[in-house]
Amino acid sequence: MIAMELVETAWANTTYALQTVAPVLAAEPTPSPGINTDGVVSFFASKIAPILLAVLGVIFIGRASRGEISKVLTSSAIAIVGLAFIAGAATLFFVGDYLIKLIFE
Repeated sequence: MIAMELVETAWANTTYALQTVAPVLAAEPTPSPGINTDGVVSFFASKIAPILLAVLGVIFIGRASRGEISKVLTSSAIAIVGLAFIAGAATLFFVGDYLIKLIFE
């Protein structure tokens, strides 16, 4: 008899809880805004890259003033090759985007 009363009470409470929670669970989740990648790239291009280039310039000038011209030329060549790789990657990105639009339109 006590077990039956316990089950009935538990059933009533469970039904009430499910009726209360069901609309919340059935609601559509609001889409979270994604990361603004264009903003991140423009921030790095406008704020971080000039600072890094200025630091490289100071290092190169410091080495050149100490007479380490060969190290300055080597570092400058490496920096130029790195910039060429970055420019090439950006170019390939735009060429790939153009090809995808050309093929799938």
